[in-house]
This record gives sequence, C-alpha cells and structure tokens, in this order.
Amino acid sequence: MLRHFPIKNVAYVHRKRDYFIAAFTFFCVAICLISDANASIEKQNALGVSGWVFLIGLLLGENKEVRMQVVIAVIFATIGEHFASPFMGGYTYRFGNVPAYVPPGHGMVYLTAVALARSGLFLSYAREITILVILVCGSWSFWGISGFAQQGDAVGALLFCVFLVYLFKGRSPMVYLAAFFITTWLELIGTAVGTWKWAAIDPVLGLSQGNPPSGVAAWYCLVDAVAIGGAPLVLNGSVKMLNRVRIRTLRSRTAD
Repeated sequence: MLRHFPIKNVAYVHRKRDYFIAAFTFFCVAICLISDANASIEKQNALGVSGWVFLIGLLLGENKEVRMQVVIAVIFATIGEHFASPFMGGYTYRFGNVPAYVPPGHGMVYLTAVALARSGLFLSYAREITILVILVCGSWSFWGISGFAQQGDAVGALLFCVFLVYLFKGRSPMVYLAAFFITTWLELIGTAVGTWKWAAIDPVLGLSQGNPPSGVAAWYCLVDAVAIGGAPLVLNGSVKMLNRVRIRTLRSRTAD
C-alpha cells in the first residue's frame, strides 16, 4: 500500500499523478471539443456524462480541500457560463446553450491547474515559466491592439492586465500560471473548430474582442481565486455546523 512506500517514492508517485492529470485533461479537452464541432445535442450530453465520470475518478485521489475547491469552481464557473453566454452573449456555443460537458470540464481544468502548480516542473522553474507566460500573453495582447490582427482585441489586452494583477498580487500565482496553459489550449481549439465563438464586440464594455481574447485566462483566474478562497470557508462552516448538531443531539439525549 502507498503508506508503506519510502517518502521519496511517495513523492515520486504524487508527481506522476500530477502529470497524468494534466496530460489526461489536455487530451480529453482536445477530443471533446473536436468531437463536439459537428455533434448532435445527444452526443453533447454523452460527452457530459463522460466528463463527470472522468472528473469523479480524478478526484478520488485528492484530499477533501481540493475536492471542495473543485466543487466550488464547477458551481461558480457554471453560473458564469450561463450569465456570459446565453444571457449576455459574450460568446456563443453552437446550439446557443451551455453544453453538458462544460461543468465537469471546468472541474477538470481547475484540477489540472492545481496539479501543474504543485508539480516538480512548475516548482523548479517558476521564474522561467512566469517570464514565458508574460511574454507570450503580452505579445498576443499587443498583437490584438496593434491594428494588424484580423479581429481587434481590446478586451484581451484589458484581461491581460487583470491577469498580471492576479499573478503578482493573488494568493496562488502558480495555479494562475498553470491555468494559462490549459485555458489557452482549450480556447484555441474550441474557437478553431467552431465549438463556440466570441462576439467581435464585448456586450458589456463595448470594446473589440478577439476570438478568443488574448487574456482570457484572467476569467479562469477568477474561478481559481473563488475556489481557493471559498473552500476553507465552506469546510470550516461545515465542521462548525456538524459540531452544533452533535452538541444539540447530546443535550437532547441528556435531557431525556
């Protein structure tokens, strides 16, 4: 059993698991979005069922705090999806809905960001990865407002600035860096195959918007921030509630 392994072997197994989560999610995202490009609504729903099975399977090896973070991320992101897409029209899915695979997909994306953030690669090369992300995302954002891009992207440049704030002032910069890679991957594939399309003009700000916006990772950073900050509150609140129930139960038994 794992608890009988030497410490170094336990760490090795944990690192392997982190890379497996990331590789598996990157693969699933590509297959899912490409499959959905010409899929029926029934196939979308089938992809959603598969997504939940995969997410639950990946969560079996995580602690309760990470599981709670994923639950909060799924709930918050799903609400955001319904507000930003069908309601506001910031981007539109093929059927004008929020596909069934999106909620579990957000859970897998968040878990991937957490797994990469704690991996040996990110911990060993944090500075280099930070510089790479800033250069790539910054260049992409500059291109969007330079006048050379086919579709202007003022929103992307604005989101890039927000992303920088998260990166240097947020509580989990490594998670935000990891989120950039997986979210950029899914956005580029999803928009390329036509699974969804971003509006050329943002309906809220009235600014030009790329397809996808260059700094779109900032939205996922918000999801990550809410999940990371909310999980301890929910867990602590649950413990307090259980303790109150136990105390009341004991008092009622004593009174009897």
